[in-house]
Amino acid sequence: MEAFAQAETLVIELLLVVSLVAIVVRRLKIPYTVALVVVGLLITFQQSVSLELTPELILALFVPPLIFEAAFHLEWKRLRESLPAILVMAVPGVLLTTFIVGGIVAFGVNLPLSVALVFGALIAATDPVAVVALFRSLGVTKQLAVLVEGESLFNDGTAIVTFNLVVAAALAQFGLGGEHFDLLGGIVDFVRVSAGGIGIGMALGWIVSKLIARIDDYLIETTLTTVLAFGSFLLGERVHVSGVLAVVAAGIMCGNIGPQGMSPTTRIVLFNFWEYLAFIANSLVFLLIGLDVNIPQLAANIGPIVVAVLAVVASRAVAVYGLTALANWRWRRVPLRYQHVVFWGGLRGAISLALVLSLRFDFPHRDLLRVMAFGVVLFTLLIQGTTMQVLLARLGLVHRADEELEYERNHGRLMALRAARDRVKNMYQSGLISASTWEELAPTYEQAIEQQVAAQRLLLQAQPTLREEEFNDARQEGLRAQRAMLASMLSHGMLSEAVYGELISEVDAALIGEPLEELQLQVEG
Repeated sequence: MEAFAQAETLVIELLLVVSLVAIVVRRLKIPYTVALVVVGLLITFQQSVSLELTPELILALFVPPLIFEAAFHLEWKRLRESLPAILVMAVPGVLLTTFIVGGIVAFGVNLPLSVALVFGALIAATDPVAVVALFRSLGVTKQLAVLVEGESLFNDGTAIVTFNLVVAAALAQFGLGGEHFDLLGGIVDFVRVSAGGIGIGMALGWIVSKLIARIDDYLIETTLTTVLAFGSFLLGERVHVSGVLAVVAAGIMCGNIGPQGMSPTTRIVLFNFWEYLAFIANSLVFLLIGLDVNIPQLAANIGPIVVAVLAVVASRAVAVYGLTALANWRWRRVPLRYQHVVFWGGLRGAISLALVLSLRFDFPHRDLLRVMAFGVVLFTLLIQGTTMQVLLARLGLVHRADEELEYERNHGRLMALRAARDRVKNMYQSGLISASTWEELAPTYEQAIEQQVAAQRLLLQAQPTLREEEFNDARQEGLRAQRAMLASMLSHGMLSEAVYGELISEVDAALIGEPLEELQLQVEG
């Protein structure tokens, strides 16, 4: 009981830190995940934290929700357009990265080639979470986001398969178990493990999607997707195929077929649930990374870390620019500006750390590989992650223009001022403040509101394209007001559960943009 209470206390403390960082980082110009790593480092400076990441914790608990949430939101139409480039970078790109990094590290750090190749494989897995979150806040094109996120999803799966193969080869070479490594057999295993994982994920995703289509209960449907995310990973690992690729395939299948059989309310609940679950998993992973870093150990091995960082950056450049040139020659072109973002957005994170931590304790040079992996992860997060916004701006890929931001500022100020005026007026009408106080404050509020309305009107006249955003904002506010009123009527017993569910579905359908012809006909009738 004592151990359980301690574990529960630790989780609550970590979630509190996550919440505080999320609040503070809104005012900073750095990615949220990077801020979590920095906070973790600062905590370890202040006091010793007896907490260690384990591969089971990362791969079995944190990775499935992160991968499933990302795959669930990938639109097949957009994914298909970029699929050739994604697969070229995720399969040949991983192998190329493994050999380039392995060769440079073997020469620069004086490691056996087989050990260096293990490091090359584990560090080939990219983690675009910080970059994609930045994309969403800056309004980067959906196609670029799909390219970066899609490459990482498939990249992670193939990197894990490659890692397992080169680890087996290294163990056989050093006589630590396993049979003599067979190159042809390794290639066959690579195909079997990858294809098997994708096949299992597609089958489970299809089954769950069909079940969802026959059920109209958002709690059951959300539970089924949770079972799918974790179950596809566990089943894939149990039958010795890629659990990560199984989750990727299951997420893509369920995300593109499942919503067709969901009610609008289920879609909203499901999307919110997975967004929250991914937020928690992602936050804890990056906070734990910062807590688990041993700064003195990193400083003592700065030479090997520099070699590893240079090797990773060089291999990423060769893989991205070289392989996309081949993809452009045969398939849909990937613009050079996008290639720059994919290159610099190749951050390393949870998967790489999980793989290096999974190495057995008697694996040759394990401690050095662990230190180099942590060094590379910190470099990509703290350097590449914090400079991505500058790169996007320099490349002209930030689509949230100054006019749009000014519209948001004006809209926010106007809503806040009106809320303040209405609140003070309500206090006056309730007898909480005197008439003289209300008469003194009212003109101030009205003048400020008039100024804000005038500024908004001038902005809309100068930028007619913003009228669509204004229309959407007004429409969303109206629908949210309808939803709040229906919830209030339900709580006061003015609506039955059945009627409430029917009416709330109509409002939810409008909130997610579905046509309202049926609702309009009902009103007219």
